[in-house]
Amino acid sequence: MKKERVDKLKNSAKLKDLVVIMNELLGKNGCPWDKEQDHKSLIKYLHEEAGEVEEAIKKSDWENLKEELGDIILQVVFHSALAEKKGRFNIDDVIKSINAKLIRRHPHVFGGKKFKTSAQVLVSWNKIKKDEKRKKGKK
Repeated sequence: MKKERVDKLKNSAKLKDLVVIMNELLGKNGCPWDKEQDHKSLIKYLHEEAGEVEEAIKKSDWENLKEELGDIILQVVFHSALAEKKGRFNIDDVIKSINAKLIRRHPHVFGGKKFKTSAQVLVSWNKIKKDEKRKKGKK
């Protein structure tokens, strides 16, 4: 990849550019370690990064939290890229899924429901979640 393109990607704040970087890492001339990974081999890193996010929050270390949240986003992009290579789904599918879920589970914001307390919100959220799992055949 040309230096100008690398410099532009390095300074980008766009998710689509992170996807480009990940695809480059997994591509023909990419990183051998990245190309050896699969969903299961990455589980430990996902747990590790989540723990580091928790630690940064507990310490109110906002600069470190910014970095650790980036590592969590990397995990999402990495798993999505691996799934895309197998024809399962891609990052756009992941984002579409969470967008739809957030709208579905917040009928008091995006629909006609009215809740006055967070307790009412939680009751609704849990009912919607339970109904979704039941429809998918999960307990």
